[in-house]
Amino acid sequence: MSNATLTPAEQLRADLTRIGASAFTATDYKPSTIKHVVLLRFAPQVSEAQKIETQAGFLALQSTATRNGKPYIISIEAGQQHSGEGVDQQFEQVYIVTFKSEGDRNFYVGQPIVDDAQYYDPVHQTFKDWVGPLLHQQPLGVLVVDFTVTGS
Repeated sequence: MSNATLTPAEQLRADLTRIGASAFTATDYKPSTIKHVVLLRFAPQVSEAQKIETQAGFLALQSTATRNGKPYIISIEAGQQHSGEGVDQQFEQVYIVTFKSEGDRNFYVGQPIVDDAQYYDPVHQTFKDWVGPLLHQQPLGVLVVDFTVTGS
């Protein structure tokens, strides 16, 4: 399969295999402004208090998620969906996480791309494990897209 036909996830796995987890998650790997956009759709039984707790926990990652004892997330923006276009697919919370490199994003995301716990953020993984049961299962309650800011 040529690189032109790989999905972004397949390309990331190929890059990880080619250069190894240490380089793939290094803070200086592919420096540029990376935006990691996360939308959450909650399961019907989730309370408003749990939704508020989710947002607080997600926002806390900006200071609690660290590399070598230092925060590495540039910013986290959060908000409630309120578009009236009718195409929100019941996603309720929106987050935009900003990183200074693909390596920092790779370290943050970890699983399912990076499986070696030595090379991903345990605080973010703990948050994902906690929030997972609160999310809608079918259709899937999370949507994630990443992009490199043009011109960065």
